[in-house]
Order: sequence, then C-alpha cells, then structure tokens
Amino acid sequence: MLGTYFYHQIIKKTIVAFGALFKDTYIIHDNSNGDNISQIQVPLAYGPIQKFLARIDQQPNLNKPIEITLPRMSFEMTSIEYDGTRKGVPTQTFKATNGTNLKQVFMPVPYNIGFELNILTKLEDDSLQILEQILPFFQPTFSVTVDLIPEIGEKRDIPFTLNSVSFQDDYEGDFETRRALIYTLQFTAKTYMFGPIAATSDGLIRKVQIDFFTDTDIGTAKREMRYTVTPNPPTANPGDTYSYTEETDIFSDAKTYSPTQHLDI
Repeated sequence: MLGTYFYHQIIKKTIVAFGALFKDTYIIHDNSNGDNISQIQVPLAYGPIQKFLARIDQQPNLNKPIEITLPRMSFEMTSIEYDGTRKGVPTQTFKATNGTNLKQVFMPVPYNIGFELNILTKLEDDSLQILEQILPFFQPTFSVTVDLIPEIGEKRDIPFTLNSVSFQDDYEGDFETRRALIYTLQFTAKTYMFGPIAATSDGLIRKVQIDFFTDTDIGTAKREMRYTVTPNPPTANPGDTYSYTEETDIFSDAKTYSPTQHLDI
C-alpha cells in the first residue's frame, strides 16, 4: 500500500519478550510442619482473561479431566499508541551494517504497547507468592534487551513499566461454584517501529582525520598537527579482521583543510 513490503516482527518480538519475563514463576505448598510438599510452575498462556473465566464457569465439576487448573497466568496485548514525547526527526536517517553491506534506515517511530497480565488462583497465598516474585523487579520499570532488527544489528533496551495492580474475587453462588482470585497487572512497553531498510551506495568511512590548532579561536588559529587513522588493509570491511595505521604530521604553513575540496588551502 505505502511502498516496498517489509516486516520486522517488532510487535511480535515485544510480546514474546513480555511473556518471557513471567514464564519461570513457581508456587510452593507447605504442610502443617512447614515442609515443602509440592512445587508448581505456574502455567502461562496468551489470551484474554474472559476465556479462562468461561472455562472455569462452564466446567464446575472438579472431576472432569478437561477442567481448567489453577493457579495459572494469562497475558495479552491491549493497546498500541504513538508516543510523541520520544519523537525524533522523521526525515533523519542513519546508516548501519550487517557486517558486509551498508544499509540506510529512517529514524524509528516511538510507540507504546499496553499489556495486561492476569493471575488466577484458588488460594490467596498462591496469589501472594506470585505477586511477590513480580513486584520487586518493577520500580516501576524493568528493561529487556530485544534484538529488533538483526539485519542491521539493531538491539534496544525496551522498558516495561508497571502501571497498576488491581484485585478481584470472582466468587458467587453455591458451593459447587469454583472460586477464582484474580490479580490484574497493567504494563506499558516503550518500543520503536522501523520502516523499510534500503541499501545505500555511500561508502564506508575508511579514513579519520583530525587537525590540531594552537588556539581555540578558529578564525586566527594556525594548525600545528594532523592525526590520521586508516584501516589496514585499506579494503577491509566491517566483518573482517584488521588493524589500524596511524599517522602524525607536523605543519607550519598556516594552511587550513577544506572538507569540500579535500585540499589544504
């Protein structure tokens, strides 16, 4: 619709990174003597809380094998919003390399992705165990490094911010009705969306040159020394193994280097 097809899977990677934060959550049950009698890894699934509540309501008989087990956690993406506070120059580009070829990319666009994490348990102590394994890490932000675009080596620390925690005791009716304690945690991930990546004919930087002057007044100061660094060999690419050649020249001619003419004038 708007040009060349591209798909960097940034939203998908952000969802996976969020879910990975909570996949190793456990609860432990003790007996009256304080001995551990069971350790359970809390199942984590992607989906709305209404789907899991419907499973509980539709299967109240605890003896049925298809009955949903508690505790468990679910999460889902709830919103995508543009973040103008992190806006950059929309027409500005930067260059990156994948080790061999140089690429040109427009500056990314900042977006906030909302997430909702739901904790469902039958016992209050189970909920508190899960909560205490999550809350200390968010103060209120926890950052995760996400490989957004491997093609150009673009890795960014994506901050996940805990916005709120709410509680609901979903228990009504007779003794045959299953109880579900629900804690809902709202998060915001500050990520970036990248546009298409184009190859560029611009060459790699193969020479760095610095002139040192005798004074800070650039109008009257005279150059004294030039420091130059080039790769060795000169044809080395970013993925190659190479060293550097350093050169130092002393001047007393009062000339100035012209970056447009590439001459000393």
